[in-house]
Amino acid sequence: MPTLRYIDIGVNLTDPIFHGLYGGKQAHEDDFINVTSRADAAGVKGMMITGGSLYEAREAVDLANRLGEGVYATAGVHPTRTSQLDAYHSGPAAYLALLDELIEQNSKPKGKGRIVAYGECGLDYDRLHFASAETQRKHFFTQLKMAQTHSLPLFLHSRSAHRDFTSICRGAGYEKDGGRRNGGMGGVVHSFTGTEAEMKELVEMGFYIGLNGCSLKTEENLAVARAVPLDRLMLETDAPWCSITSTHASHSHLKTLPSDLNQLYFPDSCKKEKFVMGKTVKGRNEPCAIGGVAWIIAQAKGVAIEEVAEHAWRNTIKLFDLQELDKSLE
Repeated sequence: MPTLRYIDIGVNLTDPIFHGLYGGKQAHEDDFINVTSRADAAGVKGMMITGGSLYEAREAVDLANRLGEGVYATAGVHPTRTSQLDAYHSGPAAYLALLDELIEQNSKPKGKGRIVAYGECGLDYDRLHFASAETQRKHFFTQLKMAQTHSLPLFLHSRSAHRDFTSICRGAGYEKDGGRRNGGMGGVVHSFTGTEAEMKELVEMGFYIGLNGCSLKTEENLAVARAVPLDRLMLETDAPWCSITSTHASHSHLKTLPSDLNQLYFPDSCKKEKFVMGKTVKGRNEPCAIGGVAWIIAQAKGVAIEEVAEHAWRNTIKLFDLQELDKSLE
C-alpha cells in the first residue's frame, strides 16, 4: 500500500489531557511526546492546532512554534466562548484588538505564518448555557468581517443553527465563491454533523466540509459523508474529543481495516488509572486516529483510502496555503 499522508485540520493539542491532566489533577505521566510520535508514525504530516479564544490562540501559536515544521494554528472565538467578549474588562473591541494583533504578528505575509485560519468561530445552539444565541450571532458576524481584513480562510463551527449560520455568512459576503469578492478566502465547516441538504448548501456557498469521528456516528451521518464531494472534503480528529467508539454506526467499517494500518491508527490502549507509557489512553482521541476516519469515509464511498487521503490533502494545502509543507515532502 502506498504511503498515506494526512493533515489533521482540527486538533486541540493545548488541552492539558495530553499531559496527563484531567480536571486539573495529574492522572498519569506526561506523554505528550508519545502523542506526537504516534501521529508522525501514522502519516500525520501536518496539524492545525485549534485556537478557540484569545488565550487559547496564544497557546496554540506558542505550541506550533515549538513543534515546528508542519504544525500550524487557528485563532478566533468559539461560539460558546463569545460571552468572554462581553465580559472582557475593556470591552469586546479591546479583546478583538488583541486577537487582531496576534493574527497580524503570526499570519502571512507580514508575520511568522503559523496562523493559517480564522476561527474557530460560528454558532452553537446546542450549548446556549455558555452564550446566548444573540451573543453568538453578533460576534460571529464581527469575526467574519475581521477574517476578511486578514485575508484568512475560516475554520467554522455550526451546531443546530444552520439557517442562522448560512444567513450570517451570506450577510458577510460568503456566497458561492467563498466570499472572495469581499476579501474572504473561503473556509471549512469542521466536525460537520448536519444533514445532506445542509452540506450541499454549504458546498454551494464555497465551503469545505471537515469530517471526524463525531461526523460518522449514525447511518444518516454515513450517508452524508458518502455524499460529500471529494474535492470539498477535509479530515480531522478534533482530538482529544470526537473519537470513534464501538456504539457508532461507523465502527463496523473498522473491522476491514488492514492490521498494519489498524496498529498505526489505533495503537494498544489502557485506562488512565492503569496508565502504561507508550500506550494510548482510552477515551482520549489522538491525531493518529485520522487514518481511521479516512478509512471509514473510503468504505462508505466505495473508493480506495488513498483517494480519500490525497483529495483531503490537496484540498487542505489549497485552502490554507500550505504549499511549503507539500514541497517539503516531495
